[in-house]
Amino acid sequence: MKALLTLLLAASCFPALAADSVTFAQHVAPIVYNRCTSCHRPGEAAPFSLLTYEDVSKRGKLIAAVTASRYMPPWHAEPASYEYKDSRRLTDAELKTIQTWVKAGMPKGDLAKLPALPKYPEGWQLGQPDMVVKMPKGFSVPAEGADIYRYERIPLNLPDDMWVRAIELRPSARSVVHHVLYFAEPTDAAVKVQTEQDALAKPGAGMKFRPDMSAMGGVAVGAQPHLLPEGLAIKLPKNSDLMFQYHYHPVGKVETEQSTVGLYFAKKAPERHMTGIMLPVSYSIFSGLNIPAGKKDFSIKDSFTLPVDIEAISVGAHAHYIGKTMKMTATLPDGSVKTLLDIKDWDFAWQDRYFFDQFVALPKGTRLDSEVTWDNSEENPKNPSRPAIQVKWGEQTKDEMGSVSLQVVAKNEADLPALQQALRMHTLQAAQKRIMTEPGFLTWLRQEFGDVLPKGGFGGGQ
Repeated sequence: MKALLTLLLAASCFPALAADSVTFAQHVAPIVYNRCTSCHRPGEAAPFSLLTYEDVSKRGKLIAAVTASRYMPPWHAEPASYEYKDSRRLTDAELKTIQTWVKAGMPKGDLAKLPALPKYPEGWQLGQPDMVVKMPKGFSVPAEGADIYRYERIPLNLPDDMWVRAIELRPSARSVVHHVLYFAEPTDAAVKVQTEQDALAKPGAGMKFRPDMSAMGGVAVGAQPHLLPEGLAIKLPKNSDLMFQYHYHPVGKVETEQSTVGLYFAKKAPERHMTGIMLPVSYSIFSGLNIPAGKKDFSIKDSFTLPVDIEAISVGAHAHYIGKTMKMTATLPDGSVKTLLDIKDWDFAWQDRYFFDQFVALPKGTRLDSEVTWDNSEENPKNPSRPAIQVKWGEQTKDEMGSVSLQVVAKNEADLPALQQALRMHTLQAAQKRIMTEPGFLTWLRQEFGDVLPKGGFGGGQ
């Protein structure tokens, strides 16, 4: 009886919406405006707008299907042990409201009760940048063919070191830009990369992964621009150029892409400096990523024990088409296990970085565990190969790689070198293990990366 009374009380506090009472104006529009219209409006990445009743009702059944499967909105992280900022994930109640509305015939309701349309910033999403630069010339992306990876150099001519809190990219042909990685390179080195690329028969196609370049982040389809938390920034040294590695994706017509870039600077150098913890290390280069054709649940795991106290800022993941699940947990010294990231259905077309609402304190002795899985079966609708083929590590989209990366600061800045050294040793141990167990791997490594292998080995560090 007590349980029944509890259920009745809960139902009275949260009454269910009857099908005939759910309307666009009062119930569905607030969800769409809050979760969807940041992309589904004129001038943004989505292919159509969802600003009016007509816009939404015309695609009501599609919206019900893609939200029920959580394909949309593009937020693939499951709820974790710590809250994320700016989550686009629909609640169960919001999902039910959409389903109920569509099944009821998508009633309009009293449009006088519509909430006001959200007010979005005009132009720059993070406000006016401190510095605006542009690609010196556009790049013509063909209508058809393989995806193109290409480095673009933007000279900066900075007389002094600067500290960057955010980079906001505004593509001129958004539809062909899948993702972009940002790097800071001394001008001479940047010009050398550009010269090598221009000498290729197909500029940009097959440009080698360069682990020696100073990473500054990146952006992918579906990602939101973020300012780093107050007091944190990434160094942009004087006499450096910005280097962007673009992944261009042909869309059926020729497009010319010439991005404009906004830089947001911190007023002073940060007191603490960020570093990255990537597991498996180096996007699985050293993990023996070799997925048999038809293998549905190939997985790689990696672990790293923190040598110092840290605070986690954000978490993200990366793989290609057949990546399936991404997970990172933290086992604290007291034995409790916390989930930092859990993606159950990876989508190469939607890659975001998940910023924690508050810094996550992880004490010395915490063990980080990551697992990445791939589905190389023909039952996987995202598999680009029919029939399925053996897939190894590589940079092309039909190759694979995969890892989960945690962006962190040492709780005490004096401990940062110890953390970075431990990360380098972890990576070198992974490399040495594969060199010892796989004849020919060292030869391959030298052929692939020879002149750009980092002198201190692969590892984390800004």
